Amino acid sequence: MLHNIDAEKIGPFGEPMAEAVRSCVHCGFCLAACPTYGELGQELDTPRGRIVLMKEVLEGALEVEDVLPHLDACLGCLACEPACPSGVEYRNLISPFRALANETRSRSLGEKLRRFMVSQTLPFAGRFRAAATLARFAKPFAGLMPKSMRPMMELLPSSLPARRKLQERYEASGKRRAVVALLAGCAQRVLEPDINAATIEVLTRNGVEVLVPKAQACCGALSWHGGDHWAAQEFARQNLEAFPEEVDAVITNAAGCGSGMHEYPLILKGSDDEECAVEFAKKVVDVSVFLERLGDLEEIPDSGEEVTVAYHDACHLSNGQGVRGEPRRLLRMIPGLRLVELRDAHLCCGSAGTYNIDQPEIASSLGEQKAKAVIESGAAVVASGNIGCLTQMKMHLEKLEVPVQVRHTVQILRDAWTGRPSRLRPRWDTGKKGSS
Repeated sequence: MLHNIDAEKIGPFGEPMAEAVRSCVHCGFCLAACPTYGELGQELDTPRGRIVLMKEVLEGALEVEDVLPHLDACLGCLACEPACPSGVEYRNLISPFRALANETRSRSLGEKLRRFMVSQTLPFAGRFRAAATLARFAKPFAGLMPKSMRPMMELLPSSLPARRKLQERYEASGKRRAVVALLAGCAQRVLEPDINAATIEVLTRNGVEVLVPKAQACCGALSWHGGDHWAAQEFARQNLEAFPEEVDAVITNAAGCGSGMHEYPLILKGSDDEECAVEFAKKVVDVSVFLERLGDLEEIPDSGEEVTVAYHDACHLSNGQGVRGEPRRLLRMIPGLRLVELRDAHLCCGSAGTYNIDQPEIASSLGEQKAKAVIESGAAVVASGNIGCLTQMKMHLEKLEVPVQVRHTVQILRDAWTGRPSRLRPRWDTGKKGSS
């Protein structure tokens, strides 16, 4: 697409943004892949339409405020990228644009309060646990709160799992085959700490020593995708400092975190840390990819039980990192496990970082569609590789009162290796019937 964007004037992000605009040929292949276009049906709520709007702002033909409703509605799911025959790197445009827009845009008091609470709690596990614990007592009174705050309350579980303290080092079982460093995450450590426990157990039993750097921070993805460029940079720099260079890989088990850390070169573009960020990003790898690359995994015993599992592609794992086959192949290693695909598997579940807080109506519609697709699959368990997706699907399956387990891929692997397949049975009374 031809443009008159002054890349130098924009700053370090200018050239990547201009290149993304230039690469778009306006073909429309992205429309069918875009969840918000399916929901809203408007050209300006497509990747193609949003690229035009951002182009007009960057050229000075439109004001930022004029395009924000359409840009805010974007999930950032990146489903448009694998659908694009021209190879438009949409991520190099949408996140930097939000960062630029954040400097000048006006927000309501409710928006400011919500964003402040999210930014000061979610990226910090200790603060988030404290806030979530307090919020549980306020949940019955959610109807009395400002409308902008209610989605946050709805997403909170009725109870939190017990806190699990992580060691800084876990030795490999048997002969050591590799040394890795694990990103422990923020919200995940509070909402589902067992995912980290399962990751560590699966890795160590296959000869991998696991380090958990004490000084690590949030990956920065929530800040970056929300337009807070400076916070994202600080988180990125802290992690570059905290993670040791001599490890074989930096392991992530949350799709959004892994994708966010792969964007460190863009987040830190033009800074003294850019080169370091490039080298760091090369080492970041999802746990499923690392396990497959490692190969020669311990044989999984046959429990004699059979279970049907549906796999949900987390957007920032499949679209953001190109990881689709690895989790499926790992699950198929489990004797008695039948893997099924979901209807409209490419569609986002509606979680998308804080999207289900910022855009609750669209998020809820997408979440319900995903839950119904899980139900239609006939699966007793749905697996995924991202805490946001797991939380979103669990909430909507519970709303439909359908007994489907929601588990991370590594949790299923851990239970299979340790002889605990009963954990894959539905959590609720199987006599319950949900709507579909």
